[in-house]
Amino acid sequence: MKTSSPNRLVRPIVRKLRAYIPGEQPRIKGLIKLNTNENPHPPSPRVLAAIKAATDGRLRLYPNPTAQPLREALARFHRCNADNIIVGNGSDDLLALATRAFVEPSGARHLKSVSRRLEFGQSPLDSKCTVQFFEPSYSLYSVLASIHGANLREVRLTEDFDFPDLDVLQKHRAWDSRAALTFVTTPNAPSGRGYSKRQLEAICHRQSGVVVLDEAYVDFAAENAMDLAMRFPNVLVSRTFSKAYSLCFLRVGYFVGNPVLIRAMDKIRDSYNVNGLGQVAALATLEDLDYYRKNFHAIIATRERLAGELEKLGFAVSPSQTNFLLARPRVGTAERWLERLREQKILVRWFNTPKMRDYLRVTIGSDSEIDALIRAVKGIRKTWKRAERDEPKNEIC
Repeated sequence: MKTSSPNRLVRPIVRKLRAYIPGEQPRIKGLIKLNTNENPHPPSPRVLAAIKAATDGRLRLYPNPTAQPLREALARFHRCNADNIIVGNGSDDLLALATRAFVEPSGARHLKSVSRRLEFGQSPLDSKCTVQFFEPSYSLYSVLASIHGANLREVRLTEDFDFPDLDVLQKHRAWDSRAALTFVTTPNAPSGRGYSKRQLEAICHRQSGVVVLDEAYVDFAAENAMDLAMRFPNVLVSRTFSKAYSLCFLRVGYFVGNPVLIRAMDKIRDSYNVNGLGQVAALATLEDLDYYRKNFHAIIATRERLAGELEKLGFAVSPSQTNFLLARPRVGTAERWLERLREQKILVRWFNTPKMRDYLRVTIGSDSEIDALIRAVKGIRKTWKRAERDEPKNEIC
């Protein structure tokens, strides 16, 4: 038997892949965790009771393979049909399915560079092989496209994270209206910026390929674009039970869109892709929406309070329609703030990328957690000011 390096057994595209990096999940006693956009409020008592009641003999059985009762409940909620909906193991599962269902791999000739990243003014070799998205946005998009061997078209947002002028981009061949798949994070992550339905509709109008409007944070926003999934045959809207509904642990997400697109994704879906307890919890969530809506209002109020306090303490805070804030310190680097807050057992998120390294992303925690964050920021600022004041000055002789 010939021996060879196990590394050679791995696809070249996977060997070169830069994997998605999730937020830290450290086990530190007393840590205030504001780095992964988790909801500070627990699921409703009715949801917890439903989960506990389901931990019986059903655990030995397979769950409903298509999450049919949940799809029917979601259809009533969104005033559509069950065949307009597919449920996944979190929305990430469905983003991967969309990439596999609607995008052709670009071919072996591009494997050496993992996937082809298209620069400004460069037309794609084949729009059928192109995954297009704005930058910065959810970093999983590029990972999914690279795994699939697709062309990546990354389109930069403006300095304040708004959409660029797509007519200008298209004129300079920096935007592909025929891209097989276009992801739009709305509201945007990691900036928190919200986009109007009018802006989103303009994008949907110009695209002939599939558009996924990724509305993971939409419950904290001023408006949503769900009706675009009903009006455009090529538009899918992505939702999750993780951020607003406190079910990160159970991983339940769903897409709404044209039945033809939904059926295509269902063909390549893993069997039993949504666990039974997740289906039970999501169903119970839809039966207790008033509980969650109160929490949305509380999180939004805390978000606005924190934004005001951080501005007073010397941070530039981007407007947010999510459950987090993007803040740029005017004194000290974002990385240094990350380290100093961690010393105070407060964990926020820092992205070491050219576009984002000057910012911190702060999840909206409970009022007590946010109070602790504000106290810590004030203490760090005071320490730095004292150090500057005590630093010896060079006298001119």
